[in-house]
Parts: sequence; structure tokens; C-alpha cells
Amino acid sequence: MTATESMTDRLIPLLDAAAEAAGTLGAAATEAVKAKVAPDGKVDNAALEREEHIAHGLAWIATYVEGIRQMADYAKRTSEEGRFGELEGLLTQIVIGEYLAQLAGGVVMSQGETIRLHELGVPDAAKEAFLTDNVVALIQGVTPEMRARVSTLIQDAEGAAAANFGDPGLDETFEEIRNEMRRFSLAEVVPHAQEWHLKDDYIPLELVNQMAELGVFSLTLPEELGGLGLGKEAMCVVSEELSRGYIGVGSLGTRSEIAEELIHNGGTDAQKEEWLPKIASGEILPTAVFTEPNTGSDLASLTTRAVKDGDVYKITGQKTWITHAARADLMTVLARTDPNEKGYRGLSMFLAPKPRGTDEKPFPAAGMSGGEIEVLGYRGMKEFDISFDNFEVPAANLLGGVEGQGFKQLMQTFEAARIQTAARAIGVAQSALDIGLRYGMERVQFGKPIINFPRVSDKLAMMAAEILFARQLTYYSARKKDHGERCDLEAGMAKLLAARVAWAAADNALQIHGGNGFALEYTISRVLCDARILSIFEGAAEIQAHVIARRLLEL
Repeated sequence: MTATESMTDRLIPLLDAAAEAAGTLGAAATEAVKAKVAPDGKVDNAALEREEHIAHGLAWIATYVEGIRQMADYAKRTSEEGRFGELEGLLTQIVIGEYLAQLAGGVVMSQGETIRLHELGVPDAAKEAFLTDNVVALIQGVTPEMRARVSTLIQDAEGAAAANFGDPGLDETFEEIRNEMRRFSLAEVVPHAQEWHLKDDYIPLELVNQMAELGVFSLTLPEELGGLGLGKEAMCVVSEELSRGYIGVGSLGTRSEIAEELIHNGGTDAQKEEWLPKIASGEILPTAVFTEPNTGSDLASLTTRAVKDGDVYKITGQKTWITHAARADLMTVLARTDPNEKGYRGLSMFLAPKPRGTDEKPFPAAGMSGGEIEVLGYRGMKEFDISFDNFEVPAANLLGGVEGQGFKQLMQTFEAARIQTAARAIGVAQSALDIGLRYGMERVQFGKPIINFPRVSDKLAMMAAEILFARQLTYYSARKKDHGERCDLEAGMAKLLAARVAWAAADNALQIHGGNGFALEYTISRVLCDARILSIFEGAAEIQAHVIARRLLEL
């Protein structure tokens, strides 16, 4: 028996025991919060808002618990396949040890925000029961030597697993897809991404066409509708690798994914036949037009109106944070068709075609105008405000042909959108690790590469460990979606965690650069800017935690 096999044999039972202990602790935390916000078995909205800190803390605790379960499953599965090597074992121990320690001592929700078990009302006995010999062994088993060994392995490793700093646990088909996207990204994206960012340039249409040829916009659609018939796990792999090159490129697929989900799930047969093949082929570039200046995540307060007038609807209102709006050919617009219904029920979704615009004239269409919102990161597609003034949309383009279904139709896209956002975040985190590792190996100070200093190598080891953790949670949510199971809880958890991991990785990679990281010429400055958006869009972290908490409390 090799040393690695011996390590694995010892580790896997510890992970299983830790997952069980974490699950028991998570259940105790849920019951404690229920006692405060749902004493009669039904969530009291006023109490939930008042106790927001502990409710959101519960969401984070549950996210850790589910992630630990998935890491334990990953270790067992890849071990049986002979793929759980020394690097995978060390990364698993490091991240599980850290997250178990946080469960016991305080889970970090964001900078300056930590949730502790006593705040939730978890009894001391539950905490003591959680700290079993196995859990304590994992917490205390993480050593400086272990982190240093990870640093050595990720510097010296070769092959597909090394490129991802640990075997991702995917099957051969998905690894082939990853490798193809990685080659494309290294050849066509990475050499140009920094220039596109600094100049605030559009991603070239030639590149968009290449992505279409590779099937980026058709991954998850059924073959009979012009797609490749692959699932959300494939979407994760593609989004991750493209975002690793540049988040703007990785996010181009999100526009198509949202539009395709809306039309595939809620459209009429005629709408599906008209739009889906064109979106899948890249002939049509879509954009999502949902957010308003004064509503943000509060879609129930949306005020943009759509009034039917003969064979058209006339849309009037203000929209904001519209990505890729000028170059888009099709807008999916959420508007209120019933002015007497102030909540979600009065909303409808429209498939609104428009001509492509330019920087000089972004919206060359009657009834719409707008301008660019300058942003510090997440460039390449550009962000816009749009004003509609009796903008006409054919009545036949009311999604599904029935008014009042818009919010329901939009909700059906959120699982996939949040899974994909988690994958984009993992790609950004991986990019930060790539850049930080390279700089640590090349930068010489005090007579040696700075990666030889423990505070540098420790940062890199934790980045790699957290990325592996976030990957497993994200892939799990994607597999649930592919199997037709409800996964809004898991998708939300994946997005919540991966966004934090991306920001931490980018921040730490910039710290490794020192003052150079603050210079625009260094790539990490862009990655930091790009990472910051991930905990805001597709549901801000606070909103995401609130949704997760409510679901947990209603189970």
C-alpha cells in the first residue's frame, strides 16, 4: 500500500463522519432559527426581517454543510475510480478542516460579518456533540507542512488534473469539453482580454462567431431545436473555462442561456421554432431586460407598462443594468400588463426584437433610447440604461401567449442562471489562482521566489482548496438539474459560496502581487474588478441568503 492509499483509507471515513456531524449541527441550527422566526411552523415575515442576520447565517451554515457532504462524496467516488491522489487528498483536508473550524467558531459571511452558533440560539450541547473526535482530528490535522506540500505539488504537477489544481471529478466527455474550451480560451481569449478590458472594447464579433461554432450558445437545448442536447453540467464546464480566460466571454453564454430557458420552458411552439434555432446558432444575440432603477431585486414593484393596442403591445418605462443591450437582436422584456395588479401576477414577458446598435447610436429603434453605464469591471459586452416610450412589440411575441405569466416564467430560469453564475465565479477564481501562482514563482525577493514564503504559499493552497470545494457543490446542483430534480436551494448555495470564493481568490492574488497588483498593466487588477460583481448579479449575496433561509425554514 502506498502512502497516498494509506492517507485515503484514513481520510474517507473521517469525511463521512464529519459530513454526518455537520448535518446534525445544521439541523440544530435550523430548529433554533425556526423557534425565532417561525414559532408556529409558518415563517413570520416581520420576524424574518428582524432576525435577518441569523437567518442569513443559517443559509451560510447550510451551504457549508451541503458542501462538506459533496466533498465527502467526491472523495469516495474519485477514490473508487483511482483518481483521488495526494493533491486531491490534501486540498480536501485543508478546506474541510477550515470549514469545520468555522462551523464551530464562526462562519464568515463577508468581510466584517461572521455568524456564530450562539447567535442562532444553538444549544451548547449541540456544538459539543458536533466536535467529535473525527471532526477535531480534521480541524487540527491541517498543518503548515500540509499547505507547503500543496504549494509544491501545484508548482510541479503536469497533466489535466494539474491544470485544474486537483481532479475535478468529471467524466471523460466533460473533460474533453473542458480541454477544448481551455485550448480555445488560451489561444483566442487570454492574449487579448486585458486589452479589451482596459479599452472597454466589445468582445469582437469574430470571437462570438467562433464561440457559436463551438456550440457555446446551443449546449443545453434539445437537438430538435438546434441544440447539442447536453446538460447543465456541460454548461458549467464551458462557462468555467471561458470565464477563466475572461468573464465577459464566459458570460456571453449566459445571455443565450436565459433567453433559451425562457422560450423553451414558457414559449409557444411557434415562438420556439422562430427563436431557439437562431439563438443557438449565434445568429441572434439576446439580452435580458428585467431590472429597473428603483426596484433592483424587488421585481414585485416593477412599473414598466405594456399596453395592448391592436396587434402590438406598447411598452413604456425605464430599465437599467442591461448587459450587451446595444448589440443584441432580441430583448426579453419583463413589463406590467395589468396595472390593477401591483404584485408579481401583473407581470408578463415579451420577446422584443430590435436592430443592432453602435457606440454612436446604441438604440436605432423607434420608442427606445439609452446610454452606456461605465463600469469598473465585467466589461466586453457593456451595460446600459434603456428608456422605452411606446416601444412596439408584436402581440404574437407575448411569451406563452398569456398575460400575467412573466414572473413565473422568469423564476424557471433562476436555477440554471445561478448554477452558471457559480461556474463563472469558479472560472474567475481559477484565473486568480493561475495568475497568483505564476507571479509567486517568478517574483524574487530577498534572494528567492516569494512562493517560498509561507504566507504566500498558504494563500495559494487555500485558493486551490476552496475552488475544489465550490466546484463540487456547483457540479452537484447541475447534476440535480440535469436529472429533473428541484435544485433552487443547491443552485443558490453554489452561487453564494462560489462568488465569495472568487472574491477571496482575486483579493489574495492581488495581495501576492503587492503594489504591482494595483497597477492596471497587471492582469490581476482586472480579475479583481471582475470578481467583485459576482456577489451582486443574479441575486445579490444578501438576497440569495434570504431565499436560501426561507426555503430551509419552510422545509
